Parts: sequence; C-alpha cells; structure tokens
Amino acid sequence: MLKVIINGYSGTMGKVLTKCVNEDKDLQLVCGASKDELDVPFKTYHKMSEVEELADVIIDFSHHSTIEDTLSYATKTKTPLVIATTGFNDEELGKIKEASNIIPIFHSSNMSLGVNVLIKLVKEAAKALNKFDIEIIEKHHNKKLDAPSGTAVMIANGVKEVLPDSEYVYGRHGRSDKRNSNEIGIHAVRCGTIVGEHTTIFAGHDEVVEIKHTAQSKDIFAKGSIEAAKFLVKQEAGYYNMNNMLG
Repeated sequence: MLKVIINGYSGTMGKVLTKCVNEDKDLQLVCGASKDELDVPFKTYHKMSEVEELADVIIDFSHHSTIEDTLSYATKTKTPLVIATTGFNDEELGKIKEASNIIPIFHSSNMSLGVNVLIKLVKEAAKALNKFDIEIIEKHHNKKLDAPSGTAVMIANGVKEVLPDSEYVYGRHGRSDKRNSNEIGIHAVRCGTIVGEHTTIFAGHDEVVEIKHTAQSKDIFAKGSIEAAKFLVKQEAGYYNMNNMLG
C-alpha cells in the first residue's frame, strides 16, 4: 500500500484528492499539510516542514509560494514529489529542477490524461497547419487565481516546440495594430463554476480547425495525480512529466 501525504488538503482540489485517495484501495493517506485548518480524520500540519510522518510520495495541490518549504521536506526525507500546483515563476521552476537531482519529481500544470493527449494533437496540428493563425482560449470558474491557466501555457509551449518563432500575445486590449502571423493569442475567461475548458483554434483561409478539451469534474485531475504518484515511486531521481508516463 502506497503511503501518501497531501500538501494543500484544505483547498478545493485537496478535498477532491483526499476523497479519491481514500477510495483507492492501493493508497493510504498518512497526513495533510495546509495553511488553513479543516476538521478531518487524519493528522494535519500548517506546512510541510512541520510534518513528522514519512510517506512513499507527496502530492502537492497547494500554492506556488509554498514550493521552497515543500522541496525542503521532500529532499530532506528523500520523498518523491508530484507537483500539480500552477503559477510558478522562473525562480521557483529553477528550484524544482534543482531538487529533481536529489529526488524524483513529477510536474504537470494539468494532471488530466485527456489534456495531455490534446497537447500531443495540437503539436501535430501545428506541424501540418503551420501557416494558420493560432489562438488559445481557456475558461475557468470565477475563483481561479492565476491567468492564463497553466494548461493554456502548456498548450502554447507545445506549439512553440514545433514553431519556435512563435510569440505569445496575452489578450489584445489597447493594441491597434494587425495580428502578426507568428502570434499565439492566449485568452482567459473567468466565470461561474466552469471546471476547465481549453480550445486551440487553427484558422486559415476559409477554414477553421478547433481542438478542445472540457473537464466535467475535478476528479480527473485528482485521479491523474494519483496515477502520476504510482508511476513516480518506481523512478530514480529526475524530472518527469506526462510525456514520460504516457510514453
């Protein structure tokens, strides 16, 4: 049985992950960490550096600002770490990569298996439709903090791997010039209770191709992170993502 620590157990995704972990007969929830306390039937801490227990893997659905503390515990205890948190800056990403020299780290801005297949499809479309205009529209609930979403950035980065001269344009407010052919437009919508929707538009002369993924519940992200945890505990130190797991 795989022993799991959930970092960010009190957040929206943390609660969903707790449910999914408890439903999985191969997993045991050891404890949780979060700045906000909840009345839950397992031991909790305010931050990872206070955790006294040991586990086989940490699944992190907290906040990017806690990453240094999380990495400190994980590297000190040599615990594999699944990072499902978004919003990291370059400095924080650098610390994650550095820590992956010591422990196995799985990092993805979107734990949905479907989204990661979508990114593969987008990259194939970008190769074939390299003269088309490309726009990415992401929609999320009105409580999401970061914009654009980490998934939208993942999609754009996938296109840029294929078309390295691409330039990101985040919305077009205040611009009065025409669209450049190498732009990737990235647009964020925040409203209602939308779990997550990502559409990549390839628009050419008199034809449009759209590749779209819609999340209908948050369970898909929790279950994806659990699959990542089961994959990660079998790996050596290094930096892993969905491409490694999906082959």
